[in-house]
Amino acid sequence: MTTITSPYGITPARVLRSEWHKLWTLRSTWSTIVPAVVLVLGVGVLMGSTYTSDGGDSDVDTVVLTLFGSQLGGVCLAVLGILVTAGEYSTGLARATFTAVPGRLPVLWAKAAVLGATVFALCLTTNLTTFLTAQVFLDDTDQAAALGDDGVLGALAGNAAGLTLLSLLALGLGAALRSVPGALGAFIGGVLVLPEVIGMLPYDAVDTALRYFPTQAAGVLGSATPLPDAPSAGAALLALVLWTAAALALPALLLRRRDV
Repeated sequence: MTTITSPYGITPARVLRSEWHKLWTLRSTWSTIVPAVVLVLGVGVLMGSTYTSDGGDSDVDTVVLTLFGSQLGGVCLAVLGILVTAGEYSTGLARATFTAVPGRLPVLWAKAAVLGATVFALCLTTNLTTFLTAQVFLDDTDQAAALGDDGVLGALAGNAAGLTLLSLLALGLGAALRSVPGALGAFIGGVLVLPEVIGMLPYDAVDTALRYFPTQAAGVLGSATPLPDAPSAGAALLALVLWTAAALALPALLLRRRDV
């Protein structure tokens, strides 16, 4: 008896290609990416065009000033991360996806890889464009800077890395909770609001711990100059990677235990 081997077996490359196709054919992708880019670029140009050397902001880091809009753009990218996973459960597409890829975990890793590569490339390109455009207006001020200045290029890339890891953290929350509203509430409440609430506690240990929370760590990565009382860029990156790894490990474990 001759055994016929199907040429359409499941491979990592095919799962990646499938997730890439799904990401770019969803309207929600464009409705989150476009506002993220517009917010970062628009706020950067606004900050640059309205800045004056005698305005009292000379001590603000140049990269932080020009990329101030990334705080809002990052929320849009977090929503995208949640929709990539939780959105499939709300539409029922997840059942078809896991039927096609019974191993399940390759789907999660492919989603993370596709989203991570997309967000990092998008953010880095947007950051470079925003910085260079804002510098056209800042050229004659005390915030004038160039890509070759100490820490500038690293901060632009660090900001992109921070936003990428935060979007992957959101992806993990979406995959674990399987609910768009639930994951969005968990991200806003746990990642954005909770550190501000905990920061009101009058304990030194709390202040130290808060420096390694996701958004605080991402802020360190996006600064060209060391922030006072903040961890090093390496420590902040490690903390953010560990937060993201934990957020992805939970749905990976649940995928092994749940029926769908």
